[in-house]
Amino acid sequence: MSRQLFGPGLRGEVAEQIQRALVNAGFDTNGVDGQYGGATAAAVEAFQAQQAIPVTGTVDDVTWDRLLNQPIPATDLRSLWLTATIEGHNYTLAMGNWDGAWLTWGLVGFTLKHGEVQKIIANVGQDAPQRISDAFGAQATELRNIMQAPQTEQAQWADSITANGRLIEPWLSAFARFGGFPEVQQEQRRRANEDYFQPALNTARNLGLKTELGVALCFDIHVQNGGIGPAARSMIAQRLSQGGAPDESALRLVIADAVADSASPQFRDDVRARKQAIASGDGTVHGLHLVLANWGLSEAPAPELT
Repeated sequence: MSRQLFGPGLRGEVAEQIQRALVNAGFDTNGVDGQYGGATAAAVEAFQAQQAIPVTGTVDDVTWDRLLNQPIPATDLRSLWLTATIEGHNYTLAMGNWDGAWLTWGLVGFTLKHGEVQKIIANVGQDAPQRISDAFGAQATELRNIMQAPQTEQAQWADSITANGRLIEPWLSAFARFGGFPEVQQEQRRRANEDYFQPALNTARNLGLKTELGVALCFDIHVQNGGIGPAARSMIAQRLSQGGAPDESALRLVIADAVADSASPQFRDDVRARKQAIASGDGTVHGLHLVLANWGLSEAPAPELT
């Protein structure tokens, strides 16, 4: 039996892959913009009709295999693009010191303050050093030096290249160019997996979660909230003790609410909206209606947890 994977509302790299494959096969998606909208759905329907497979406008595993002939993106990438879309990030976006993180850049908002930007630049500098020069040009030496400077100097530097919370030129364009290189994108994905996805898997195991939705929820918690803190864990334990062992869908909502209730008051509503949307598989976050079945995330068992 086929499984639905991707459909309307999907955004990001996987949507781009689908669109490019359709265009290469001769089907018009009205551009390759990384947004699975009506034109992409119509192109999928036309492709499915040509292939004599059920016409749905959504990409199931059979359609994916016929269209792309490559492995389905793993759970970490599907979770990554969901959270990146909610966060409003992509490979190239960079922001100045608007929130005390000094500099924020890339898929999940890697920060200078927490050393994530430095790690990515150091690894790229080791594996593909020319990319730093290609992106930063005359500022490459300054960048390399500041990445190894004491934190006080890094914070001062971030302030010096920030105006009204925005990164100034030439740094804004330089970080955008840097994020556009395949080697840098690969390093961003690796960093997101190591720093956020692997800890999320441990959290999911500890909480007894087994599904893709459970993994996606834990991943988003680690990105936005830094994990599940003691206060949230205490709330989860207390609420579970009152109602017995729930099924996983109910457990995810308990976790979502506990994380929201333990968040800072000014962020609580935002945290609750996005965590409940992921936990339930459907919801609206930042004005974007998310149906997680169209992002390849469902009640299916996460292979990483089996």
